[in-house]
Amino acid sequence: MRMQGQLDTELSERGRAQAAAAAKAIAPRGPRAIYSSDLARAMVTAEELAAVAGLPVHPDRRLRETDLGTWQGMSHLEVDEQWPGARGVWRSTPTWRPSGGETRLEVARRARSLVDELVAEIDHWGKHPVVLVAHGGAIAALTAALLELPVSHFALFNGLGNTAWAQLSSHPRADDNPPADDAAVPPEGDAARAVLWRLDAWNVAPHLETR
Repeated sequence: MRMQGQLDTELSERGRAQAAAAAKAIAPRGPRAIYSSDLARAMVTAEELAAVAGLPVHPDRRLRETDLGTWQGMSHLEVDEQWPGARGVWRSTPTWRPSGGETRLEVARRARSLVDELVAEIDHWGKHPVVLVAHGGAIAALTAALLELPVSHFALFNGLGNTAWAQLSSHPRADDNPPADDAAVPPEGDAARAVLWRLDAWNVAPHLETR
């Protein structure tokens, strides 16, 4: 119940075990590349998959979790005591930031910039996914951006469970279906504008299900 944000914390033994289980679940999909937040908890998770899939990990700061400014390292209770009601505003208002931190829209823009670059660089994605290893808040913001949601709908996604994932697929965009005018984070570049993203699955973690 502590606000980690961009604090560079380590995984626990349980976290490492969850990362290893996730790697075994994802590797059979034949990922073609792995990109990760450069924070240790994400990098260790990505390295578990990389070891099974036989791929390198490409660290990228744009996949970092939201910078929570003065809230980082504080518990939920401590934040609520000092800033009553502020966490609720933060969760529901993507244009609001904690003191010294960043907004959800800023997180979405920096994360989306990586995806748009990959779309331009990779000629044919096929059935082999590119895996992005990030953090719950960053993934929720990126997903909202890729689906071209307006600011008013930007907070619809909750964060993901530990080592759970979202799956999105890219499709050619019809000429008569341009990017949404009210998209909070529009695609950048001709290649990115030619792609329509669809959400296939959210908060998937079959390796964590009770059997």
